[in-house]
Amino acid sequence: MELPRPQFQMEYPKLEEPKRRKGFNFFFLLLILIAFVGGAIGGFFISTYYYKEVEKIFSKLKIEIPEKKIGKPEKSEESAPYSPQTSQEEAIIKVVKEASPAVVSVIITKDIPKLKLYYEEPFKEFEEFFGIPFEFKIPQWKQEGYEKQEIGGGTAFFISEDGMLLTNAHVVSDKNAEYTVLTNDGRKYPAKVLARDTARDLAILKVEGGPFPTLKLGDSDKLQIGQTVIAIGNALGEFRNTVSVGVISGLGRTITASGGGIIETIEDVIQTDAAINRGNSGGPLLNLKGEVIGVNFAMAVGAENIGFAIPINKAKKAIEQVKTLGKIVYPFLGVRYVIINDQIQKERNLPVNYGALIVKGERGESAIFPGSAAEKVGLKEGDIILEFNGEKITSENPLAKIIMKYNPGDKVSLKILRENKEFSVEVVLGERSE
Repeated sequence: MELPRPQFQMEYPKLEEPKRRKGFNFFFLLLILIAFVGGAIGGFFISTYYYKEVEKIFSKLKIEIPEKKIGKPEKSEESAPYSPQTSQEEAIIKVVKEASPAVVSVIITKDIPKLKLYYEEPFKEFEEFFGIPFEFKIPQWKQEGYEKQEIGGGTAFFISEDGMLLTNAHVVSDKNAEYTVLTNDGRKYPAKVLARDTARDLAILKVEGGPFPTLKLGDSDKLQIGQTVIAIGNALGEFRNTVSVGVISGLGRTITASGGGIIETIEDVIQTDAAINRGNSGGPLLNLKGEVIGVNFAMAVGAENIGFAIPINKAKKAIEQVKTLGKIVYPFLGVRYVIINDQIQKERNLPVNYGALIVKGERGESAIFPGSAAEKVGLKEGDIILEFNGEKITSENPLAKIIMKYNPGDKVSLKILRENKEFSVEVVLGERSE
């Protein structure tokens, strides 16, 4: 038989509450308040005293203490303007900001026939006789007047405050088109083509108004490979004043460029990896001083960042001629030629590996232009021009580069190699214009 389990209850001794002293809590709180106020006042005077003492010491050491700003929180980094991180970045931003107002877009428009679609029914008159069960219509187009359409675009930049602009000849090659200049701030000006230099792919435009912001022309003879350059232009004919940055990748290049039905070979040009796209033609290539050192004109199709610019020194004479003569003229010898190098020497079994070999054109054109200076002194096909006024003709110093140093009417000396015999002749250079 199981006995019931006892139940237990713990009992704690009863504690008496301590007797509270009247007025004790009020006195304690009063002491705390007096201590807090006293500490604050003392801290203020002490901090002021020490700040003044530290300020005296720093002033003796010529160290500036930042002034306290009470109630005005400092600007956060997010709201502060961007600061360039390097001196090169600072220079690029400055050049772009100063140069952009002088760079413009060239809009090309032309009267294009306005066509309307209609349908001709050649068998309609036979339907009632033969009961043709279906309609037979032939779509045709007919002209209904003309309408102006934008057919292309390029870039140019101001070279004088009175509205003269420099661009490429191929940008304004269509003599039946109209040209409008669109500035960076959205203003439009009708432009007139003053002169075209197809040999150097340069052209001078003129707009009325002003004064206009201009770009300073640099010296392209002092360029170095690896030098930083900036290209600005109307990329793709859509994005005005697009900026790209790169370096000079090569100097003295010879390229054959095509576009718009024009094929041209230009010697002694600048190669750059600054992105040059369709529409950049005619825009400036700038150095970090903001000076124009080239005129962008071509890009290598199928390559990555291979663009070309015409050295600005080639344009200086053309600009001066337009200002003084109203047209572009350049000296003309009157020969077709190829520059001799090791490969040409081997292929043609020539006695020298330099000079300009006088040859016929690709389509059989005469090697000597009729009535030219070369014809007057008796130059012939197969002759090799070794020197031009004492300068040796080479791939690095081609004939086209040398002759541009002279003017029409200048008398120069040519050293000729004919049938392994050397002789010299004097020739008066002719004139060639657009």
